[in-house]
Amino acid sequence: MIGKSTKGMKAAIVLLLLIVMTACGSVANNKANTEQSTGQNSSSSQQEADKNNDADTTEVATRVVTGEFGEVTIPVNPKRVAGIYVEDYLKALEVEPVVQWYNPTWGTQEYLKLDAPLFDVTGSLEALMAEDPDLIILDGGGDKEKYDQYSKIAPTFRIPEEALSSSEDMLKAVADVLGIPEKAESVLAQYNENVEAAKVKFEQSIGKETVAVIRVNTGDKTIALFGIKNRFVGELYSKFGLEPHQLVKDMENFQEILSEEAFATLDADHIIVLVSNGDWNSPENADSIELLDSPLWKAVPAFANDHVYKVERSHWQSGAIYSNFLKLDDLLNYLVKE
Repeated sequence: MIGKSTKGMKAAIVLLLLIVMTACGSVANNKANTEQSTGQNSSSSQQEADKNNDADTTEVATRVVTGEFGEVTIPVNPKRVAGIYVEDYLKALEVEPVVQWYNPTWGTQEYLKLDAPLFDVTGSLEALMAEDPDLIILDGGGDKEKYDQYSKIAPTFRIPEEALSSSEDMLKAVADVLGIPEKAESVLAQYNENVEAAKVKFEQSIGKETVAVIRVNTGDKTIALFGIKNRFVGELYSKFGLEPHQLVKDMENFQEILSEEAFATLDADHIIVLVSNGDWNSPENADSIELLDSPLWKAVPAFANDHVYKVERSHWQSGAIYSNFLKLDDLLNYLVKE
């Protein structure tokens, strides 16, 4: 009896020890698992926080630039750019604007073929505000009052006055504020290469034959002659190497209205002509275009030799860089005899 009882007690003790040890192991494992899980969650939370911090840093990264009206803080990498009448330069730099400049009197810069909502610059600024730009760029048409209004919507850079005199300087100013100056250099290199090649062809084809640019003003039914200082076409003479007619060369003004009696004095060899609004087929332009049928033109070499070239108005009424590429293409098409 005693032997059996002693053996039973020993067995019971061993079993109890096993249960205690098992329980302790489970507690330890649970604690380790909890600590590991907590560590993983903590690490994951920290990584997420780091990501958020990085995103916040990207969103608020800014730099200070100096425009016509002083210093302005702008995004380092603007994503939603509104260029008020500088869309030509954005197009050349392959930057898609969030709105397209529009004036009810003048229309839009059709030649750019932009896919962006219109912004009527004569109307409310709400249309611009709705597109949520993070940078606005203004050309010389933006005075201090306009600048202050635009600045309430987004950081606004008004191109400095000294850069407005040439399309090359304008391009560089826009590219610099966008943080892509190297892109401007690339565009200008291509432009200059095209110009130099064209100059050789012009010299071979027409030499020193004279060129003039006139515009049919459809509103008041007059003919305007553009001078060598005209910002739309001055580059034809100063850069493309074309020979201006003497009337053009002598002009101090950007343009002058020719009386009908003066038509015959514009005895240029080649005349480029555009309409001020609409196009050549617009019914409302028919009466104005009849000015080109005046018998006073008959003695002019350009008319006598069928060297009058009707061009599309929108890129010929711009002096911006992309429009100049297109003008050069037009001139090669009309003046160079293959």
